[in-house]
Amino acid sequence: MRQAIVERQRKAMEAVDLDALIASSPENFGYTTGFVVASHPLMRWRHAMSVVTRDDKVALLTVDMEESTVRSKAAGVDTRVWGEFTDNAMDVLADLLTDLGLAKAAVGVEMDYLPAGDFKHLTERLPNVRFVAADDMFNRLREIKIPEEIELLRKLSRIADQSIAGSFAAVKTGMSEMDIAGALTNAVYARGAENFKLMIVATGERSEYPNVGPTHRKLARGDLCRVEIFPTIGGYHAGVCRTAVVQEPSARATEIWKNLTQCKYLLLETIKPGASTREIYGAFINKFRELNLPAIDFVGHGIGLHLHEEPYLGRYSDRALEAGMVLAIEPLVYGRGMGFGLQNKDMVVVTETGCELLSDQTDTDALIRIP
Repeated sequence: MRQAIVERQRKAMEAVDLDALIASSPENFGYTTGFVVASHPLMRWRHAMSVVTRDDKVALLTVDMEESTVRSKAAGVDTRVWGEFTDNAMDVLADLLTDLGLAKAAVGVEMDYLPAGDFKHLTERLPNVRFVAADDMFNRLREIKIPEEIELLRKLSRIADQSIAGSFAAVKTGMSEMDIAGALTNAVYARGAENFKLMIVATGERSEYPNVGPTHRKLARGDLCRVEIFPTIGGYHAGVCRTAVVQEPSARATEIWKNLTQCKYLLLETIKPGASTREIYGAFINKFRELNLPAIDFVGHGIGLHLHEEPYLGRYSDRALEAGMVLAIEPLVYGRGMGFGLQNKDMVVVTETGCELLSDQTDTDALIRIP
């Protein structure tokens, strides 16, 4: 169990007078425990949950198929097991909450994740429990990363950055997007990733499509190659995107990239504690207009256990940044009928005085070259 996170949850419970907090999503289970049960994100009914109480108790719930894994990763923690084909997981959870002295308590649950049928069964079993939506509480807690999380996201950022650079170095004119993907897949695992959530390989005319995977399309002179990957460890993600050009870029692509680079440095200068997310976006979009680039609705977002988390650097919300927030910033131009797209996505952490670039392995001031 991650004691620093558990203590954070207890303080949050005290602030709103909750007696316990149940994490049921893979993201918040992983946030609490430090690991993700492998089949949990794939099969929603294979419930894995953590229960943290205000009076210093912690317990876990897991399906029988995953019992050995959970016990190996959380040795000594009270762990209740439900049979996938013999039990209703909510019955076992209800018994656990009763044993923890919570049969008449106020308990926070993830209303956005727990299926309605399961929640109904749980409330019928525990009619005297006051269940409270705790989704916003979890989201807010996860916005500010502890040092352990920041180090993990730094490692993941560098894995992604180095792996993309290596995939570009492994190919040349006439090879295919699949060759990029093969080199990239090998590289993220070789550098220590447990898995990856999404791989975008978009070259030539396909580079203006936001989220497409690799094809057998061959690389030709002048192609722009937009590659992004989200390697994972313990459920955490890094999102890094790099753009390369095969041999020589066009004058228009060179001009746009130069402008996107200016926008990247503007963001790095303006991200600091207390800064308004909407004002950062406003400064960015003013620069975009000054450079004659098409507007986008946001230029950055939180990242961690989800690919997109709050806060957003965009037009539709406004928050003051805080030290410990980790953001993905992504000046980009694509999907505008130009026949190509460009994107430079980096990871940064908000520090006490400004921000630190986490994806710091590749010089992106100029387009990367593929021979």
